[in-house]
Amino acid sequence: MTKNFKLSAITIAITLLCQANNVLAAEESSRKVANEKIEKIIVTGTFSGKAVAKEEASFAISSFSEEDIKRLAPKSTADLFKAIPGVWSESSSGVAGANVFVRGFPSGGDAPFLTVQLQGAPIFPPPTLSFLENSTLFRLDETVEFMEALRGGTNPVISNGQPGLTTNFLLKEGSEYTEGLVKYSTSDYGLQRVDAVVSGSLADDLFFMVGGYIKSSPGVRDAGFNAEEGNQFTLNLTKVLDNGKINFYTRQTDDHGVWYLPTPLNVEGVDNKFTQIGTLNRQASIQYGPEGNKTTETVDFGQGRGWNGSVSGGSIDLTLDNGWGLVDRFIYTSGDADTYGLVPEGSAVKLSTVADNGSTALGSVTGTEYSGDTDVQQIGRWVVKKQIEAFTNDFALTKTFNKGSVTAGLYNSTFSAKDWWALGNQSYHVIAPGGENLTGIDCNDNVDSCGWNYDINSIGEGRTTALYLAASYEVSDAITIDGGLRRENHQIEYTVDEGLDGVISKAVSYDETSTAWTVGTNWMFAEKQGIFVRASEGSKMPFFDDFRDNFGAYQTGEDLIKDVSQFELGYKLSTNSYELYATGFFNEVKGDTFVATPGDPAEVFTNEAYGVELDFNYYSNNGFSINLNATLQKTEVTEHSDPLVIGNESPRLPSYQVRVTPSYNIDFSNGMYATLYGTLSVVDDRFSDALNTPAAVLEGYEKIDLGMILNLSDAVQMQLSVSNLTDEEGLTEGDPRDTLSSNGRYILARTIDFNVSYQF
Repeated sequence: MTKNFKLSAITIAITLLCQANNVLAAEESSRKVANEKIEKIIVTGTFSGKAVAKEEASFAISSFSEEDIKRLAPKSTADLFKAIPGVWSESSSGVAGANVFVRGFPSGGDAPFLTVQLQGAPIFPPPTLSFLENSTLFRLDETVEFMEALRGGTNPVISNGQPGLTTNFLLKEGSEYTEGLVKYSTSDYGLQRVDAVVSGSLADDLFFMVGGYIKSSPGVRDAGFNAEEGNQFTLNLTKVLDNGKINFYTRQTDDHGVWYLPTPLNVEGVDNKFTQIGTLNRQASIQYGPEGNKTTETVDFGQGRGWNGSVSGGSIDLTLDNGWGLVDRFIYTSGDADTYGLVPEGSAVKLSTVADNGSTALGSVTGTEYSGDTDVQQIGRWVVKKQIEAFTNDFALTKTFNKGSVTAGLYNSTFSAKDWWALGNQSYHVIAPGGENLTGIDCNDNVDSCGWNYDINSIGEGRTTALYLAASYEVSDAITIDGGLRRENHQIEYTVDEGLDGVISKAVSYDETSTAWTVGTNWMFAEKQGIFVRASEGSKMPFFDDFRDNFGAYQTGEDLIKDVSQFELGYKLSTNSYELYATGFFNEVKGDTFVATPGDPAEVFTNEAYGVELDFNYYSNNGFSINLNATLQKTEVTEHSDPLVIGNESPRLPSYQVRVTPSYNIDFSNGMYATLYGTLSVVDDRFSDALNTPAAVLEGYEKIDLGMILNLSDAVQMQLSVSNLTDEEGLTEGDPRDTLSSNGRYILARTIDFNVSYQF
């Protein structure tokens, strides 16, 4: 498909959607819908924390039920985010370490404009630290009932003030009836996984849910050993009161997998199934510390990236007399989020160009003599050990009047991170699955002869305290206006020992205050049909890595706050047979930073973007339904230290992406029933670098997923899903450390997954 054809197809789709209201409304009078669409209620983004109907919300939010998540069959939490309009999620790194971008918000990687909430509270208030983004700290399983995803909107004022994307996962709570599920999953890549969940009543109005999983596999890209292993346990207790409810939960997770990195794109045998790590190189040595006194340590790089920790919290939700109500949410997170990876350094070369004898070298494990035409590459052996801890409490008190409400809130969070890094340790390896390290190359045999190293030991602690005030007023039965104001104080204490020589090289004591606001108007000019307009000013406060990366600017007195301006215009329509949500947006982000290689100076720039996101669903009375999810955006760098960058597109953000997901329900005469479903994803070209170099273009691609759910009875269900049916070799990114190298990270190859579950 050419780019022009893709753009034409999208234009036609948008035109048809704009006509959907008239066409479908004319048909609706003669259509009887057999299974009415369940009314969608959302809680994320409301100032008071109370639930409202989705179509009455004056902001862009998407909701995904347990059944929706099942059909999407995500390989990771970040993989699920692909279904959110306005979100570009690069989940090709494995079970952790994704890059998640929000409509027009720039980023060099990780997910600085993403907050993941559990039960309405942020799991970890810093959206991104180096080598840690929020989705790494959350694993999907059968204990999750719902996910909501809020873009922009009221985000800058509530919770942790995230101006970009907030995803909120809600757990199952239990009911008067004891019920449960046991599920076994396997795949063509050797997955073995068992999920279980049970819920019910412990006493009058006291409900429980308990569940989790255990899993093991060689990984989607076969490492030759059990590269992905994990388990999780979740307990959720809910006490229903006459005027509300009290909830407590805990989630214990130990889950990790190989970190998939960019690979050479011009080497035979390297494709979307390739991973460098394997049995011959997973156990490798690193050196760190000051010159002349270096320490050597052997590390298992098969540990990859993951999360070993706990998230516990709860909430109190009460409706009081005389129109008063309160919601208090609290959450405590603690654990280790370590990273072990074999990271490419530069492009692939022939062994003869680097071998000491000009032709051959020996394998350091097998002793094999490799010929001069063998493809080799410098591989860095990176180790990041990270201990994190956070406690957050978000309290909101609301007074409701005849024509509106007023909410006052207090958000308070403390957080910390202790980091130990040994980055670099470059050494030439054979390019092959599990390709071994070599001897007979000066770079490999003399640690100081090539490459670079960046070693740190750091301790960071922070506190964020915010007061927010919000109000809404019903001008008429159809028109509501609302506004919110947030005053936030942000404190950071941070020290860094660069070089692991016991000398503090950077010290930070930071105390700044910022103000965020939002104003919106919602006009429901017909039943379940309306428009909204919203303007917001928010910010992303600096965290530990922002100071280390841009320490010079901090020393000169800059506050390092990223200022975010947003304007939104939305249309929403919901009926029993179809719904349409369309949101136009304009964003400006000032002060964003990018560091290509740890220790390098930070690039600072301003980015503008505008576009539209679409979410259309149609439900027929014969079992057929379809979802169209599309994002079209135009991005531009308006300020940068390099004049050649100004006016360019923002790196990694596609101008358009479209997902079409049809499904069809089939009833059989013997009582069985099935659902057939699929997804076509179309992604535009992107630039890998800020200079928009033609050689750094990441070509667009199309990806097809198919699946079937077969209910043998009310209790037994089977699911078969095929991801990337045509085995497309699309790229999610180039090499962020060297955008002109011939390295790139493929989307995950074709996989076939199967599960069978028993519900009781």
